[in-house]
Amino acid sequence: MQGNSSPVSSRQVTSHGRLDDIVRRHLQMGWKAPLHAPTARALEPLLHELTGNPRPLLLDSGCGDGRSTLRLAYRYPDHIVVGLDKSAARLQRLAPGGLLRRGHLWLIRAEVADAWRLLVDAGAQVSQHFLLYPNPWPKPTHVQRRWHAHPVFPWLLALGGRLELRSNWSVYVREFDRALYLAGRHAAIDLVEGDEPLLTPFERKYHESGHTLWRLRCNLQDVVPAPG
Repeated sequence: MQGNSSPVSSRQVTSHGRLDDIVRRHLQMGWKAPLHAPTARALEPLLHELTGNPRPLLLDSGCGDGRSTLRLAYRYPDHIVVGLDKSAARLQRLAPGGLLRRGHLWLIRAEVADAWRLLVDAGAQVSQHFLLYPNPWPKPTHVQRRWHAHPVFPWLLALGGRLELRSNWSVYVREFDRALYLAGRHAAIDLVEGDEPLLTPFERKYHESGHTLWRLRCNLQDVVPAPG
C-alpha cells in the first residue's frame, strides 16, 4: 500500500450530540436481536477449546485479512490469539473457508457483535482485546454502527481485559472514551508514533499518508461508579 489515503471525512467534527443518551440506553437495556446462526457454528470449536484451557485469551476483532492477528500471535505466544472478521474475501488468503487454526492462532469468519455475545454467554474472559481501525461510520446518521454506540457495547465491556483501540479519526476515539466513562471506566489516550510496530496494512498506509494515529487503552476490569 502506498501513502495515498485520505483522512476520514465527516460533517461531524465533535462527539455526536445524542451519544450520551444512546450509550445510557444500551447500558440499561439488553439487546434481544437473534444470534447469527453461522457465527454460532463457527465459534463452536473455539468455545470448546476455551473450556478448561488455562491460556489467556486475546481477541483481534475486525482483523481484516488476519495479518495483524499473526503479528499479535508472535507477540503473545502464551495466549490463545483469535482474529474475528465477517468478510470471507478479506480472510481468504490466510483462512480459506473462514477458519484457520495454527497452534495458538485462530482466524474465524464471524459477525463480531454476535461472537462477543456468544463468548460472554459461554463465560469467556478476555485478557487482551484489540480494535484496530474499526470502520468509523463517519456519517452522523450512522453513529449507532460505531462499536461504542452499538447495542453490543455492554457485551464488549463484559468481555473484560485490557482494551486497545486504534483509529485515525479523533472523533471516534473521543466518543469511545466518553462511552467508557459513562460505563464507569477510565481510559488513556495517546498517539501511535516513533518506532512502535504498525500492526495492520491500513495502519501502515495511514502512517505513510501522514495521518495522526490515535490510541485508546483501558483496563475494562477497573470499574468505578458511573456518573449519574
